[in-house]
Amino acid sequence: MIMSKFCKNYIFRLNKNEQKKDKKLKSRKFKIRKSKIIKPYICATKNNMNYTLLSSPLQGFTDFRFRNAFNAIFGGIDTFYSPYIRLNGSLVIKKAYERDLLPENNVGLEVIPQIITNDAEEFLFVANYVQQLGYKELNWNLGCPYPMVTKCGMGSGLISDPERIDKILEKVHAESDIIVSMKMRLGYENTEEILHVLPILEKYPIKNVAIHARIGKQLYKGGVHLDAFQQCINQTSLKLYYNGDITTVAKFHEMQERFPTIDHWMIGRGLIADPFLPSMIKSNSTKYPANKLELFKEFHDILFQNYSESLSGSTHLLLKMYHLWEYFSVLFSNPHKALKKIKKAGSIKNYQAAVKDILDTERDLR
Repeated sequence: MIMSKFCKNYIFRLNKNEQKKDKKLKSRKFKIRKSKIIKPYICATKNNMNYTLLSSPLQGFTDFRFRNAFNAIFGGIDTFYSPYIRLNGSLVIKKAYERDLLPENNVGLEVIPQIITNDAEEFLFVANYVQQLGYKELNWNLGCPYPMVTKCGMGSGLISDPERIDKILEKVHAESDIIVSMKMRLGYENTEEILHVLPILEKYPIKNVAIHARIGKQLYKGGVHLDAFQQCINQTSLKLYYNGDITTVAKFHEMQERFPTIDHWMIGRGLIADPFLPSMIKSNSTKYPANKLELFKEFHDILFQNYSESLSGSTHLLLKMYHLWEYFSVLFSNPHKALKKIKKAGSIKNYQAAVKDILDTERDLR
């Protein structure tokens, strides 16, 4: 893929171990250089807005490569939550988690690490690890809805067990000074489950609770339960953040009007599907920039190049990009046709041609 001058000069701060893995890295056109400061297309981070926009973590998507590219090209996000760390009973931090949280890979970003667990010892182990990296806060994921997680009594599958949540928090706060925040669903089976957990959380100095206004069983289907979220506001004195279906500027304003006391808003899938959204919210504009396609191309090319250097083989790279295009495609006039072109690409060469064709077609429609 031909890289623009912008992309060639832009570079993530890959850690030294990752660089050593690929001895051919220095010979590539996309070279590791001192990073330059790049202003997002809308200078939205310097404002006097009385709200904060947060990036909800999505496994397999919002890693440090994505965060850096997003922040450089688009901006608008105040704080990024990293995809969760899962130990699976072994007190060992995987290299992928390590790379994702290394300070040198997150320069200029406000990042909060996240853990998913139902075990206090795991929580303490990760808390100590992230503190060694300089982080002061650890977010606890009680929101993941996927069966492979919930069947193990983690993520949203743990919300129905307030007693266990209490015991974990008691031990963590007794043995660590890490700041604890929460990311939750309203429950797994029903929206009443969280109402039994909130009084437990109030016993501890929980920084905030970000609530995705669905239940776990929904996965990402169906609508958000706004009345149930309002119930949480009415019941607790905890600092609450809202998450769920913020996909347009109009939708954001609608949620602001519905919940005037909420000043922290978390964007998840909407951020990947429309990376322009946070800055458009910050600038209070529904108009895309005139160079929308060019900016998207820069973003795409940076991601493509960085993932090509970190993933093994074209199959993994093409699968990675396909999953991103499942979201990216909605930015285009014919999402189904765009995604179909990406899916049919069985090689890097065909993929590059498909991306060019999608962008050229969109330009012709203007």
